[in-house]
Amino acid sequence: MTIPTYYKRSLLILFSFALFSCGGRSIPEKAHAVEDFDVERYLGTWYEIARFDFYFERDLDNTTASYSLDEDGNVLVINRGFHIKDKEWKQAEGLAKFRGNKHVAELKVSFFGPFYSGYNVIALDADYQYALVAGKSLDYLWILSREKTIPETVKQQYLTLAQEVGYDVSRLIWVNHNKED
Repeated sequence: MTIPTYYKRSLLILFSFALFSCGGRSIPEKAHAVEDFDVERYLGTWYEIARFDFYFERDLDNTTASYSLDEDGNVLVINRGFHIKDKEWKQAEGLAKFRGNKHVAELKVSFFGPFYSGYNVIALDADYQYALVAGKSLDYLWILSREKTIPETVKQQYLTLAQEVGYDVSRLIWVNHNKED
């Protein structure tokens, strides 16, 4: 039986994507994940204060991320936001796993089956109220807060750290939180 060229190309592309997604660094070169991380304290709901624009969150405001643990100690993720053009709430469910030591905030997260990407907490205040999260590359960045706002001093600290890592903070989208569920 001969496999058509179209299928061979599709399989090659899929295999290449899987290989690319699973290998390599999961954190930008100059970034360092928080150590002495306590996942139990990180659980719950976080408001997205700012982010880089990317396909999966395009046109979303009022975005939140909620974290809980499953029976295996992995982190269940529910991302939610209000789509400003469709005028409706959107939600995505994912799974995050630690890449190594559970006391280092370097995880991998997936919303699409076997394909994972980096989720790295690179700044976190002592009270677990504010977080700066780096993706696997300089194309993904989030500022999170337990409240719908963030103090200016924390905002400036996180912007400075992000710039030191290599992020172009002028690309940040500042999220509105003006809707109730």
